[in-house]
Amino acid sequence: MFTFLLVVHAIIAAVLVGVILMQKSEGGGLGTGGSPGGLMSARGAADFLTRSTAVLATAFVGMSILLAVLASSGQTVKVDTSLATKPGAPAAPAAAPAPVDAGSAAAIAANQMAPAAAPAGNSAVPLAQ
Repeated sequence: MFTFLLVVHAIIAAVLVGVILMQKSEGGGLGTGGSPGGLMSARGAADFLTRSTAVLATAFVGMSILLAVLASSGQTVKVDTSLATKPGAPAAPAAAPAPVDAGSAAAIAANQMAPAAAPAGNSAVPLAQ
């Protein structure tokens, strides 16, 4: 039932897109003229396309709500526990420590507690300074 309604919903959406594209816009639209009298006159076609757009849009919204209700009702969510940690299984690797901002209090304290680096033999300036 759900699959059938989903297919009907997709058909309504495709027809709605087609009807919207056929309407005449200020740029001309994709609609073609038609006979000068009857239903396919400029005024008759505009009224027909406007009404069919309203009907299809209402059907689309109603079908969306119906599908949402059907999808959420009567179904219980089962959690797949097949990948759960079993006794004796290797543990996940520990996370790397978060980088410390150079201007933070922890970084300043760590720099003060660290021993002074020996001067480089090639008279280069150490990167820590």
